[in-house]
Amino acid sequence: MTLIDSITRGDVEDAASGMGKAFEDANVLLTGGAGFVGSWLCDILIHLNARVTCLDNLSSGRISNIDHIQSERFTFVNQDVCRFETEERYDYILHLASIASPEDYEKRPDEALLSNSLGSYRVSEAARKGGSTILFASSSEVYGDAEVVPTPESYWGNVNPLGVRSCYDEAKRFGESLFMAYHRRYGVDVRIARIFNTFGPRMRADGAYARVVPRFITQALRDQAMTVYGDGSQTRSFCYIADTVKALLLQLVRKNARGDVLNIGDTCEVTILELAKKIRETVDSESEITFHPSRPDDPKRRCPDLTKVKKILGWTPKTSLSDGLDKTIEWFRVCTQDSP
Repeated sequence: MTLIDSITRGDVEDAASGMGKAFEDANVLLTGGAGFVGSWLCDILIHLNARVTCLDNLSSGRISNIDHIQSERFTFVNQDVCRFETEERYDYILHLASIASPEDYEKRPDEALLSNSLGSYRVSEAARKGGSTILFASSSEVYGDAEVVPTPESYWGNVNPLGVRSCYDEAKRFGESLFMAYHRRYGVDVRIARIFNTFGPRMRADGAYARVVPRFITQALRDQAMTVYGDGSQTRSFCYIADTVKALLLQLVRKNARGDVLNIGDTCEVTILELAKKIRETVDSESEITFHPSRPDDPKRRCPDLTKVKKILGWTPKTSLSDGLDKTIEWFRVCTQDSP
């Protein structure tokens, strides 16, 4: 085990705790399994003695996220989910395959749309034919620029259907509708997770893939300018990855979550400028904070109402923003030291 992988080991074990034998020898398909969230789920499911097929075309996922998994119960398939067909029966399917970075899906809007529409159809058919329980990783982006904050699952959203973010927003909304159609017509056991901002080790910090937390961390570690879009007053609520994946696995196995949608996130709302300052202070960096034009349709506030998920799963995030940032910064420090 490398030093990088050892940093995540404790969180993997914590996230797996309390799951009992829910996944013991279960056959699990995980699309997007080489991505940030997907790779954590692969780790935890293998730890729980499941048999895992990780499907990923590596358009944004990375082999380095999963190459430490040395188990005969783990299979990697390099394939686009939009072309996926199978005769195999899976006990559980987790559909996470999607471009998730705004800069990236604005550059590849067709791919963002297809993985959440045609890709969702492919895995829905696999679930229908195989009698699988399936979880769709939707997003808080379905709420758009929400007018109700904290935002409950009952809120219908405020989305620009023709905007530059619509390729992701509307694709996730379509995916939710498709999975519910399969639930209602065919009785497929569907669960929908609306995931809010999640951060932690393995997030990409390069190029178009860099989201705000890894971007700020890498900029601060290198004493580079920390780039804030807009005036930094927009808010987000950041949930540490170990808490997010714990919630997803609980949602997948709890009987009372069948056919329902749940917000998964943290309620600790901070401005982007506050986040930049916090990371700069934690890193002890001399980086300057610079301001750049706002991105189109960037939501002003984002914070989940967790009432429903607390009731159904008994879940609340346990990791504070400070503790999560400490772990994430440590991981990026090691990555920076190991890079040429």
